[in-house]
Amino acid sequence: MLQELIEKIKKYNPTGDFEIIYKAYEFALNAHQGQKRVSGEDYIIHPTAVAEILADLNMDNLTIAAGMLHDVVEDTKYDYNDIKLLFGDEVAMLVDGVTKLGKLEYRTKEEQQAENLRKMFIAMARDIRVILIKLADRLHNLRTLKYMSKEKQYEKAKETLEIYAPIAHRLGIYKIKWEMEDLALRYIDPEGYYDLVEKVAKKRKEREEYINYVIETLKNKNKEMGIDVQIEGRPKNFYSIYKKMFQQNKTFEQIFDLTAIRVIVDTVKDCYGVLGIVHTLWKPIPGRFKDYIAMPKPNMYQSLHTTVIGPAGEPIEVQIRTWEMHRTSEYGIAAHWKYKEGRTSQNDFDEKLKWLRQMLEWQNEVKDTKEFMETLKIDLVIDEVYVFTPKGDVIDLPVDSSPIDFAYKIHSAIGNKCVGAKINGKIVPLDYKLQNGDIVEIITSANSNGPSRDWLKIVKSSQAKNKIRQWFKKEKREENIQKGKDILDKEIKRLGSSLSIAIKSEWLETVYKKIGLNSLDDLYASLGYGGLTLNQVMMRLKEEIRKNQKIDIKDEELLDKQLEKPIRKKKRLNTGVKVKGVDNILVRFSKCCNPVPGDEILGYITKGRGVSIHRRDCPNAADLLKDTDRLIEVEWNTQSTVSYNADVQVRANDRQGLLAEITSIINESKINIVSFYSRTSKDKAANINFVLEINDIDQLNRLIRKLRRIEGVIDVFRAKQ
Repeated sequence: MLQELIEKIKKYNPTGDFEIIYKAYEFALNAHQGQKRVSGEDYIIHPTAVAEILADLNMDNLTIAAGMLHDVVEDTKYDYNDIKLLFGDEVAMLVDGVTKLGKLEYRTKEEQQAENLRKMFIAMARDIRVILIKLADRLHNLRTLKYMSKEKQYEKAKETLEIYAPIAHRLGIYKIKWEMEDLALRYIDPEGYYDLVEKVAKKRKEREEYINYVIETLKNKNKEMGIDVQIEGRPKNFYSIYKKMFQQNKTFEQIFDLTAIRVIVDTVKDCYGVLGIVHTLWKPIPGRFKDYIAMPKPNMYQSLHTTVIGPAGEPIEVQIRTWEMHRTSEYGIAAHWKYKEGRTSQNDFDEKLKWLRQMLEWQNEVKDTKEFMETLKIDLVIDEVYVFTPKGDVIDLPVDSSPIDFAYKIHSAIGNKCVGAKINGKIVPLDYKLQNGDIVEIITSANSNGPSRDWLKIVKSSQAKNKIRQWFKKEKREENIQKGKDILDKEIKRLGSSLSIAIKSEWLETVYKKIGLNSLDDLYASLGYGGLTLNQVMMRLKEEIRKNQKIDIKDEELLDKQLEKPIRKKKRLNTGVKVKGVDNILVRFSKCCNPVPGDEILGYITKGRGVSIHRRDCPNAADLLKDTDRLIEVEWNTQSTVSYNADVQVRANDRQGLLAEITSIINESKINIVSFYSRTSKDKAANINFVLEINDIDQLNRLIRKLRRIEGVIDVFRAKQ
């Protein structure tokens, strides 16, 4: 095995010093002596396989040696200092970066996973080779996952699709990403995977004949034009076909682009020349051309993509790139290795890892384990949208980002002073979803009161969320302290007299110190701006109650019941909503969407607060629908005479008498105005928000139609909180 590894390295690094690799192999062999894998094989097979995967990525000898040693500190008697003494600081740092925090105690498995990932990201920021070793480790574990239990198989496969495959994508290492995804799919949905493999195999011969004909036609045309090309078919990996079928609700027969044509040329000029030939031979499909050469992806990927109607009338995707771009598309960050012959400058390298720096920024702010894991998964798997500044600079953002995300990407001061936005010269709402190619202009005001808490529900990028939270943390400290104190006091009172009297102020001191804060005010402030959740504080407070034994409780179960005692409220006899199969249950209308009769609604069983009613198009509904166990059928009570609050926003070109005309029409419609708020930007665009008391959706829609007919009104719509 060792000799095969050395031969593989010599192919790309013939003059390298292999002494450190021999030494690492001998040390790992001795350290893991007697240890077996679940498969029954000697343990040394795993680190050697990891080293081989790193050699496939053409990594340097120190990284390969670290790959050979990556499990020594975690699984043997040797520690970090032993590695440092024998192999030097660099190899020791790489091994330490991959080593899990398994020896520390954690309350939950998720918390342990989160802390291991935090440690890994910090190590990645110091040296990206840490994650390359970890990806190689995970890939070999997936290749041998068949020896694990069903539960372990599913757990590792799921974690791979949520964390490690997206990291490989972010780093542009598609060679590893695709294999990881296919191996993980085999254990996530075995039946779906093998069914797909069978279907692909059945169509292979027919597809290969078609692709070979297309390749031959394209080769001959390029030869005529004097362009030297290499053309190959690129089969789609199983996971991408599987994902497409489920996301777009298509059958296998409806997936046409099972194979793409890849054209590799010598120069960028030739890339565009080949593109012209392809579009001359076959008709391009509108909207399916992407120029990743002019606008590379954040993971450095460059290529021209176009989809055309091929000779048989079937769509076929064509990718065109240079040899250097092809190398980057296969090996990603490893192809631009800064330690290799000094090919890439430090500044260029840091620019390519900007996303990692941003991720580290927000992960230091997020204390809650669940929030950290959810945000991490979202941040890793997002697709990008590319927009322009008014000066023509390209800005990449997560798909479905808003102008607020754009503002904070430019500068936090612009985000904090943002009051509006123009897209392609037209004013749009701040929750507008940016599209590829949009020209975005942010309207700011020195008199702005700063960001709204509602923005946290609109923005998609972790960067924007982090900066908004930072603003509230810094600018509204006194307000946050009072808000946090009210939140905690209310919860403690809810526990009942026996517990609220028993809780001592010194217990809270212990709680904030355990969380890592400096004072009780810091604890209240963190609760107030959302840096800490109430659940985090109460969990630690519960520990103090148990430890101090100051209350009359018989056992743990009784304490848990007291801590989760529901809030008692007065019955609402007529809410206007019927809950299927339940009578006299507390029903409350969600403030995030303010449903009214006629809206499609869903019911969500909350903890201690009855059933919360949401509109089905509510921004929060997507998350609620995942928790199917707490969803309950609800419907409007048509006999009800209850009135409801609805948020309506009017956008218009400001003029004298506009507000008077709007309120006059509302009054004529016999609708009560509960409150309203109006603001006008520098370019005379008026935004007026009304809270109206209405009976049903039909009454509201009639009013909206009337308001839209007023001179100067651009749009009228129901506002989302």
